[in-house]
Amino acid sequence: MIKLQFLGAARTVTGSCYLVDTGRSKFLVDCGLFQGGKEIKERNYGDFPFEPKEIDFVLLTHAHIDHSGLIPKLYKHGFSGSILATGATVDLCSILLPDSAHIQEMEVERKNRKRRRAGHSLLNPIYTVREAQEVQTLFRPVNYDEMVTVSEEVQVRFRDAGHILGSAMVEVWIRNSSEELKLVFSGDIGNYNQPIINDPTSIEMADYVVMESTYGSRIHQSNEDKLEELVRTIEDTFNRGGNLIIPAFAVERTQDLLLDLNLLIHRGVIKPQHVYIDSPLAIAATEIFCKYPEYYDQEARQLKTTLGGQCPLYLPGLRMALTTEESKALNSIQGGAIIISASGMCDAGRIKHHLKHNLWRPECTVLFIGYQAEGTLGRRLLEGAKKVRIHGEEIAVRAEIRSIEGFSAHADQPALLNWVRSFKEPPRKIFVTHGEEASSLTLAQLIKEELGIEATVPQWKEVVELPGMLPEAGPAEETWEQAYRELQQELQRLVEAGVARQEYGRLLADLKEIKEKVKKKLA
Repeated sequence: MIKLQFLGAARTVTGSCYLVDTGRSKFLVDCGLFQGGKEIKERNYGDFPFEPKEIDFVLLTHAHIDHSGLIPKLYKHGFSGSILATGATVDLCSILLPDSAHIQEMEVERKNRKRRRAGHSLLNPIYTVREAQEVQTLFRPVNYDEMVTVSEEVQVRFRDAGHILGSAMVEVWIRNSSEELKLVFSGDIGNYNQPIINDPTSIEMADYVVMESTYGSRIHQSNEDKLEELVRTIEDTFNRGGNLIIPAFAVERTQDLLLDLNLLIHRGVIKPQHVYIDSPLAIAATEIFCKYPEYYDQEARQLKTTLGGQCPLYLPGLRMALTTEESKALNSIQGGAIIISASGMCDAGRIKHHLKHNLWRPECTVLFIGYQAEGTLGRRLLEGAKKVRIHGEEIAVRAEIRSIEGFSAHADQPALLNWVRSFKEPPRKIFVTHGEEASSLTLAQLIKEELGIEATVPQWKEVVELPGMLPEAGPAEETWEQAYRELQQELQRLVEAGVARQEYGRLLADLKEIKEKVKKKLA
């Protein structure tokens, strides 16, 4: 019996991690860091509820730290298998994971100074920068829509999730002598009509689906409403003589904002402003985004063409603060600046310095354009805190606090339901995860009531058994997906074995014949 265990993102948003045991192999889908309040973050420090050495491989949906952030810890404790992800995800993890390790090392160093003075035992980081760098050798890039055989009984395919650059849904086929089934892990499903990247892929069928529910009880603003609100916020802030401070995730949210600002400049809606990116990580991520124009949507490609091939994320007036000195210099700017800095939830990074210097000034605005988890500084500000503590100092909140939900990289409730509706064959069961409890429960209830599909919200560490179907009796009854997978396997074996040159022409003719038949069916 195939088993699935929910080791993260169960009735909470962060820490995505799912363990699949086929009986012959064990693998993880994601291995993310828990973020939020103190209690939830404590989960990062305990032992894994499995033996890392026994994990055969990891399927990584995307690079965000709440999905990838414990991979170096997995490596630290003995994992040595492959980590499959798209090329963009591999590149983004090469900067995100060492950055996560650096933050942990700095945080532990700060705490240990106090513990040393108090005579307490010293703490160790979850993992080090060195371990985060070493684990990069285990990453294996795969292409979207490529069928990949990862073990004797498991095949996978990564599909575009439309969430961030390189994000994927993962289709997993498990087949052995007694049963077979198909699992789909949604990863984070993207917001439709999002800047830069394509819309989420529709999946045709699955036996079981594990899907996210970050905005399972919310509805986003339209894209045009979002841009209008952004323009209004810039104008209002500058008219008051203040700075616009935007906490933004270094990956995707910063780049979405840059593209939108560039579009508004080229439409003549706003003038080139003093825009600063104060996040070395966001600067490095932007360079990676510019490296993958093949992942762009039509609008981003068109802007790139209009700019003569220049990356559409580098707008006029953009300035980048790489060094600590350049970052500190921004604190002297009294007004007329747009400062984009990380972390997006305000719990770490340079954004805390900008909040410290601007929160108390009523002429300034702090604009949130992303999700704020429970227990974070960003969430407290959104909920109306009058005073907050930053770096040990109490700061009065006099700046205007605004939020634009249309920048979310997550699908909202209607989009999540439409994604489920797009299945040509309804799944047997859907496990709703990656959401605060109320959000997950709301979405699960709607899936049951409106779509008639069994849906449940698992508990943390819960294990479920997934009954498979008996293998198909023969070729006459096999599905087109099985036939496609088997043909691909045979062709791969043929290439690896080597083919006599005189056979090439005959094989190519046969493949062209199949291609023409498929084209006729699609016509």
